[in-house]
Amino acid sequence: MKIQNAFRLGLLGGLGVLVAVVIGGAIGSLATIITYIGAALFLALGIDPLVSWLEKHGWKRGLATLVVLLAILLVVVAFVLAIIPVIVEQVSNLIEQAPAVIDAIGSHQVQTWWDANIPWFTYDEAVANITKFVQENLQGITGGVVGTVLGVVSGGFGVVIVLILMLYFVTSLGSIKRGLYQLVPATRRESFVGIAEQIMSSVGRFVVGQVVMGLTNGVLSAIFFFILGLVLGKPLEYAALLAFIAGLFSLIPLVGTITGSTIITLAVWAFDGWPAVLVVAIYYLIYMQVEAYVISPNVMNRAVKVPGVVVVVAALAGGTLLGILGALIAIPVAAAILLIIKQVVIPRQNEL
Repeated sequence: MKIQNAFRLGLLGGLGVLVAVVIGGAIGSLATIITYIGAALFLALGIDPLVSWLEKHGWKRGLATLVVLLAILLVVVAFVLAIIPVIVEQVSNLIEQAPAVIDAIGSHQVQTWWDANIPWFTYDEAVANITKFVQENLQGITGGVVGTVLGVVSGGFGVVIVLILMLYFVTSLGSIKRGLYQLVPATRRESFVGIAEQIMSSVGRFVVGQVVMGLTNGVLSAIFFFILGLVLGKPLEYAALLAFIAGLFSLIPLVGTITGSTIITLAVWAFDGWPAVLVVAIYYLIYMQVEAYVISPNVMNRAVKVPGVVVVVAALAGGTLLGILGALIAIPVAAAILLIIKQVVIPRQNEL
């Protein structure tokens, strides 16, 4: 009898492990879809305060949702229209310079310059090494290019899916919440609804806080570029676009500002050269410190009521675990955990 019980216990345990493995594999296979749903729901909760504000002022929810989404679309279109002229100009310059580059290679001007400036490494040896590398790695290079193209296409497809899901979540957020609330036992529903609404409100305030930080960086960058242009005696190239990039990348927690600052500094180096690039690099080094230790903790503390130390730790942990999406949702999740501890865990401990 004991052997039979042990056998049944082992069998049930093995089946449990097998079911857990199957569920884990299914979740892994659906990781991309789950990421899309999470990003769309996060964006919907961030947009919902604006939609609800318009709804309170007499707008129908469908019309309010349409107006908010159109405003976001206008911002995206403005960015595209700002960057297209830069791309067109650079491509035109490349096309214009292509015949001169081909003539220089054909007339051995490149070899002459190489022999004069890099005499310790012969031109023929360099060409032979490059040719050998391309021949040996042609398949990998081709596969990398194809993979990059497929990645860009997949990313664009993912953006479209997230936007469609976000539109659905925003328009039907109220009915979704009511349906979920009905699954909670009636005796605990009131407290659950109160905590859930506070968590969703904190997500909206977090998104508003990120927008405020983006606007702050964009406006300050525009003012700085204007003053720097006056000091140097000529305006910086594409100053408006660079300020827009600064504000746009600041919407991404943790890595957004440093990524945008790097791109802007490299652009200033390419278009304006020395000494503008040095001044811009110093400015963004100072600004990143001010944002990390002054602006971000204060804005997030007001928006989601999370201490500055928790903001930094949560953003670092979320970014390490889930990348950009993790950095985006880390601070609202930290706010939710603190809220649950304050309103659920601590009162229960006080009752013991």
